Amino acid sequence: MTRLTREAAAHPHDHAGHDHADHEHADHEHSHGLIHDSIKRSREGVRAVLISLVVLGIAAIVQTVIYILTGSVALLADLIHNYGDALTAIPLGIAFLLRSPRAERVAGLFVVAAIFISACVAGVEAVLRLIHRSPPTHLGVLAAAGVVGYLGNFIAARVRMRAGRRLDSPALVADGNHAAADAYVSLAVIASAIVVAIGLPVADPLIGLAITFVILRITWQSWNTVRGHEHSHS
Repeated sequence: MTRLTREAAAHPHDHAGHDHADHEHADHEHSHGLIHDSIKRSREGVRAVLISLVVLGIAAIVQTVIYILTGSVALLADLIHNYGDALTAIPLGIAFLLRSPRAERVAGLFVVAAIFISACVAGVEAVLRLIHRSPPTHLGVLAAAGVVGYLGNFIAARVRMRAGRRLDSPALVADGNHAAADAYVSLAVIASAIVVAIGLPVADPLIGLAITFVILRITWQSWNTVRGHEHSHS
């Protein structure tokens, strides 16, 4: 019997204790890794939400000032959507702070509801403006509002979709798709200014109505994104 073998036989509990301690230490490190990943995911999600909130909030405020000046229905549809998009950051941020997948799914449903409501508001306003004609003014400034909306939504969409895919968050992906669609909606505001300048003021509420249908389509796509992810995790 070798010296090491004799020592192991003489002190079996010491070796078992050492192995148990190593196992506990490994488990301890592993649990810390899980906590770290959870906190890291939460921070990344909150960061993405806050950046998009600030960007869209600034764009919506600028567009509100221009809407008061121009009275454009197409711009109203765009800024309502931008405010709604900015406000969806609140439940998303809370969900990431709670580090709760269920809260994220609920936030995703809130996003879909916000998109649908904003589409309805924009659609009603467009129909009313078709009935009671009131063409927009200050068309150069109106076109500038479209540029502001496009840039704000483009940046927010990139931030949200990248983070959503990286974090496997359907709510962030849905919100990113929403902002991406809004970027093209903002281009419609520029088109409205150009067509009205040519001499077709009815184009403004018609474009507002077209924007409404685009938003409704995005509502359906976002609903499928959130619902599909929920089914896959049930």
